[in-house]
Amino acid sequence: MAKTISVINQKGGVGKTTTAVNLSAAVGAMGKKVLLVDIDPQGNSTSGYGINKREIQNSTYDMLINSVKASQAVIKTKFKNVDLLPSDINLAGAEVEMIGINRRESLVKMALAEIWDAYDFIFLDCPPSLGLITINALCASDTFLVPIQCEYYALEGLAQLMATVRQIKRLYNPQLELEGVLLTMYDGRLNLTAQVADEVKRFFPKKVYSSAIPRNVRLSEAPSFGEPVMYYDRSSKGAVAYENFAKEFLKKQ
Repeated sequence: MAKTISVINQKGGVGKTTTAVNLSAAVGAMGKKVLLVDIDPQGNSTSGYGINKREIQNSTYDMLINSVKASQAVIKTKFKNVDLLPSDINLAGAEVEMIGINRRESLVKMALAEIWDAYDFIFLDCPPSLGLITINALCASDTFLVPIQCEYYALEGLAQLMATVRQIKRLYNPQLELEGVLLTMYDGRLNLTAQVADEVKRFFPKKVYSSAIPRNVRLSEAPSFGEPVMYYDRSSKGAVAYENFAKEFLKKQ
């Protein structure tokens, strides 16, 4: 049965989708069967894997609102061991439609139950908010992974995220745990980076990965070519960093 992990931070622009796309690719390349579930209405994970959103037959919206089976929405990508459950713009209105549905906080969990046994890992790329879709992801997950940028406002909003997690644990998913915290946009030359890293380690003792993701042009370019960075430029700093992170991630399983 797959271990299910939400990649989450309600602050935008922290490398959340970049992490979901590139960790999935690296873990798949290391021989694990992976499903990446794009439940962000922006659909950046979907386009990051080279999927044309206009050509999608069924999306996570159809899975949640139109009772389409998860297996009917899964797309097999051209990248080793990685399948994708794509998203499209329809998902932007899903939270309003979900309000009237019975057990609305468990829709993702119930939908994914059908395909859990087909994968080693399921990663959920969450929207940058703490709305009903993100609550669904956390209810469906064993753990959650938090990418944090090494910048001034890094810890802003994290108290709110952890408060939401405590509520989810109390009400719906008592097994939910923090998988780990990944430092992104890391620049070891800057004092600010060191200060933020120290602060994050104080906030999350023993949960911060020793691997960190640097700022890297190739990492920024790869999505526009519809490829994870390890397929776009294997020797780039970004690709090496995500490969090291994937090894560290798998070692802790």
